Amino acid sequence: MADSDESLTDQQLIAAINAGRTEAFDVLYDRYRDWVLKMAWRFTRNREDALDVLQETFLYLAGRFPGFQLTAAMTTFLYPAVRHLSLAAGRRRRRFDSGGRNVEHLAAEVTGDADCTADNLETFAAVVAGLQPDHREILCLRFVDGLGPTEIGKRLGVPTGTAKSRLHHALRAVKNSPVARRLLCPDGPPPGFDETA
Repeated sequence: MADSDESLTDQQLIAAINAGRTEAFDVLYDRYRDWVLKMAWRFTRNREDALDVLQETFLYLAGRFPGFQLTAAMTTFLYPAVRHLSLAAGRRRRRFDSGGRNVEHLAAEVTGDADCTADNLETFAAVVAGLQPDHREILCLRFVDGLGPTEIGKRLGVPTGTAKSRLHHALRAVKNSPVARRLLCPDGPPPGFDETA
């Protein structure tokens, strides 16, 4: 790999790989490895699964050459593959690891009899981890990655209105979580709080 390859844009690297310069693929790998691993960990919450997803994602990318054309940001292109591979890894783990504990059990264990306070971020993270995967995903995209509805829609391959709707439902799921209510309002709901809203 030449030092000059590291200064090339993604488009230039892709053109080089398409032209047979396979060392340019190493630069793409180095550039996006940590991002893919972070996303895979966010979905799988398992180190071995995340590492498998990392490898499978770049195998998928390598299989697109020669002839690959990037029409969006590399992270936008990679995100659906990372998501799909991570969810598949989770299904495999649940199928073959019957002794494993899923996030719902972990959330119940962490929040069981503990005295929850609004400062207990670890417990609140367990609440979020206990949400449905699509709710957890959209909350991470919005509040961890800081993406707006339009960017979320692009990442998920859905219209902006659908992204807004999913975000609304995910926020409602957190609001309706009894554990979240205990964390945020340990002395009971505030005056005027509508439990059925």
